[in-house]
Amino acid sequence: MTSNELELTAQTLVAPGKGILAADESHGTIEKRFKGISVANTEENRRDYREMLFRTKGAGEFVSGVILFDETIRQKAKDGTPFTKVLAAQGVIPGIKVDAGTVALPGSPNEKRTQGLDGLRERLTEYRGLGARFAKWRAVITIGDRIPSSACLRDNAYSLAVYAALCQEQGIVPIVEPEVLMDGGHTIERCYEVTTDTLQTVFSALRHQGVVLERMLLKPNMVIAGKECKTQASVQQVAEETVKCFRRMVPAAVPGIVFLSGGQTSPQATANLSAMNALSTSHPWQLSFSYGRALQDEALKAWKGQAANVAAGQKAFYNRAKMNGAARSGRYSEKMERELVTA
Repeated sequence: MTSNELELTAQTLVAPGKGILAADESHGTIEKRFKGISVANTEENRRDYREMLFRTKGAGEFVSGVILFDETIRQKAKDGTPFTKVLAAQGVIPGIKVDAGTVALPGSPNEKRTQGLDGLRERLTEYRGLGARFAKWRAVITIGDRIPSSACLRDNAYSLAVYAALCQEQGIVPIVEPEVLMDGGHTIERCYEVTTDTLQTVFSALRHQGVVLERMLLKPNMVIAGKECKTQASVQQVAEETVKCFRRMVPAAVPGIVFLSGGQTSPQATANLSAMNALSTSHPWQLSFSYGRALQDEALKAWKGQAANVAAGQKAFYNRAKMNGAARSGRYSEKMERELVTA
């Protein structure tokens, strides 16, 4: 892929009205989701569930790309069509998760570092041959007593930057995901502080590795209070603090910021994104979404692992994607949510 093609892919992924579906759950993560609906975590059930999502008619109106898991990018639909081609038929760009998960940071067991750099160049070459045009690497930043440490921030920023440089070398757009977790009782002010430090460290590392900012996307957390914090911020406050933080820390050369939902409910993640986009029509980058559970939760519950419920699951997925499409221009409202419930 040429430099111009990388930039075009990055821009296409954050096209107005669209965002990214994260369907890259590991076997362990999807097992937890399936347990909630009493469905066995088998390869067949994983394939059927994802085929339901990928074949949702009209999903391409609001979904620009899908992040796949290693198993999923190699799978075929029931009719034998590779999933990458199923997505392409919807006008959706296939992507791939390439990190190998997290382990404890040496000397700091309450912090995490992400594995997966070994052999990454070769894996990226293979994934590109399988149809992937963008990739994702997730770093995890925990807020707690005297953490995150500077060692944790530097370690994860270095890995993100090397990953991103390798992606661009191999003709793949990197999504850089430094996630400051919502877990804990920290305030929104503390989240702002840690998110600022994280972004500063990450972009310094990206510059050192020669990553071209126009050919990447950023997938961060929103600036939001911890789940156990007694004082939860309003939608408007989350929007204002998040945009203020990112205007200060994210270069305008980055085409788009595709927020993760990070444990927010589906309506909450949609409302917060919409409020950000309602603040201004002249953000220096596109403010979009790359949601997993916040896009899938309602569809999963409607499907329940039963073929008879595929249409219901697809309707739920389409409706949530449509809500987030509206949020891209700040047009989402609680009224739309109520109409969704009564439809």
